[in-house]
Amino acid sequence: MWLLDSPRLGQSINIKHFAGRLLKQPAREGVVAAQSRLGQLMCRECGNARDRRIGHDLLRLAARAGDRRAQRELGQVED
Repeated sequence: MWLLDSPRLGQSINIKHFAGRLLKQPAREGVVAAQSRLGQLMCRECGNARDRRIGHDLLRLAARAGDRRAQRELGQVED
């Protein structure tokens, strides 16, 4: 996840693809942080509707598990 948080590296398309591949398995295994970050990445960076739908599904799973970042991304947090 630090790859995506790096100001310089996080903007690279290649890094985003690499980070997505690294996050895929943990997200499938139920790691909430991986679900949240992969969901955000897929919603923001993927051009096709199928990937955006999967991204929203991952964000919903993470939000239900209490991940604040996922909740914010879905607009479910009242500040």
